[in-house]
Order: sequence, then structure tokens, then C-alpha cells
Amino acid sequence: MVYSSALPPNKLILGIDPGTQVMGYGLIEVTGSKVKVVQYGVIHLKSYSNHAIKLKKIFDRMIQLIDEYLPDELAIESPFFGVNVQSMLKLGRAQGVAIAAALSRDIPYVEYAPKKVKQSVTGNGNASKEQVASMLVQILKIQPDPKMFDATDALSVALCHHYQKGNNAKKGANSWKAFLTDNPERKL
Repeated sequence: MVYSSALPPNKLILGIDPGTQVMGYGLIEVTGSKVKVVQYGVIHLKSYSNHAIKLKKIFDRMIQLIDEYLPDELAIESPFFGVNVQSMLKLGRAQGVAIAAALSRDIPYVEYAPKKVKQSVTGNGNASKEQVASMLVQILKIQPDPKMFDATDALSVALCHHYQKGNNAKKGANSWKAFLTDNPERKL
């Protein structure tokens, strides 16, 4: 009989909190039941007035992150329903560019509704950014930093995906249906 002491293979999950002013990213490594933070940060886009330039900056940074860390999967927060249609369209484009960057490198992606992410990490689907960050400080042993809420949101998306055990990890996951199921009040 042969015994192996090898640990289960590592999985790298890149979490994204899309935005057109500030976009958060967070990369976690999962080995068995252990989770550790590899990298997290933000992409500042406020200084760019042209939306096309912002989208190009998002795409370029996503490609840099993917090429440097070679994540196995991308988890991205779905745009939330808002009153301002123009903001929603811009946010959707930012999300689409991030997804396109992942797909260009054959990285599967999954979308999660904001309430699903918050529920998964804090137990409260209506948790504030501060509550999410506070929980991540406990779970992932990161340093609290109010300037990094978009990055901690991205880490929470990656952690939510890990908690889902990757059951949804497939290219082009049927996320709109999942979003409507998770958010029945948003159906038209």
C-alpha cells in the first residue's frame, strides 16, 4: 500500500469588485481548507475622464494580474440594480472588460450578486463595506485599511467563490438566471 503525504493541489482564485472609479482585486490561494491572501489592491481610474481609456486600463491590469499569478478561476461581483442607468451601463462595461481579459487567457469565471457575497462572508446579505472588511480581517488575517474597501470587497468575492466549492466554475456560467434566483425582488 502506498501512502501519499502530498497536500491537495492549490487553487488560485482572482476576485474582482468592478468599478469605473476604483476597481478592487484580490487573489487568494486555497490549499485544502486553508485560505491565504496572495495579493490585493485597487486600480484607481478617477483621473481618466474618457470611459474608453478606463476600460483599457482595466483590461491591461487584468491581463498583468492574470499573466503574473496564473489564477485558476475568476470570481466577479455582478452589477447591482441602481437608479442611474448610465452608471449601470458603465459598470457593466467594466465588468465585461474584466471578464473578457479572463476569457482571453482561458480562465473560467463566475458572477456573484453583492448580497450573495456579503451573506457568504458575514452571514448578512446587507452588510456594510466596513462589516465585510472586519470579517476578512478575522478570516484572512489581513490588516484593516479603510482606503482598501474595494480590494477587501474583491477578496470577499474570491472567498465567496471558495465557499461555494467551485460548483459554479464553468465558462459563461448561467449567472443571469442565478442572479435572478438570488434576487427575486429584481425581476421585472
